Amino acid sequence: MAEQDPTPEQLAAVAAENEETDTPVNYKPPAQKSLKEIQELDQDDESLRKYKEALLGSVDVAIDPSAPNVQVTKMTLVCDSAPSPLVLDLQGDLDNFKKNPFVLKEGVEYKIKISFKVNKEIVSGLKYNQQSFRKGVRVDKSDYMVGSYGPRPNQEYEFLTTLEEAPKGMLARGTYNIKSKFTDDDKHDHLSWEWSLTIKKDWKD
Repeated sequence: MAEQDPTPEQLAAVAAENEETDTPVNYKPPAQKSLKEIQELDQDDESLRKYKEALLGSVDVAIDPSAPNVQVTKMTLVCDSAPSPLVLDLQGDLDNFKKNPFVLKEGVEYKIKISFKVNKEIVSGLKYNQQSFRKGVRVDKSDYMVGSYGPRPNQEYEFLTTLEEAPKGMLARGTYNIKSKFTDDDKHDHLSWEWSLTIKKDWKD
């Protein structure tokens, strides 16, 4: 039986169901201090100095001055039942992702993992935002608080979203265009990318 495209009314109903009702938290970001300023505070307190060194690492790590402070390296769909890894290399050609969608079996559970580096200074309030569109209509929107991180240029951090379930049913099958964004408290857009996801009845349907 041929798959049936949802009507604009059905898409609008899905979007209304997924619309977030939470009121935004009254959050005020802390004043920004450079890593060097933080490390130079309380130098006479030996235990505090050692604690900050363990937490923040050495300020003297050699790093390419042209490198961005936050470098988003890859995105992975973590799904135990997937036949092969679903990974996007975010350091390559970002335009290619829309043309080559991931295939996801309907109803499976998955998480999104974002891998990133912090190269130079502490970054506050990293956030991951994701919006899903079907035939131009936004059907879902998710905002995740990633957190604050110190520089660790030689090692990646990883952030995992909460468990999500792929849509299922005849009307849910099809291709979704997804807009992702990685920002922080200062509204720096560290990376924005678009990718596609095709929901099918089976992995190889």
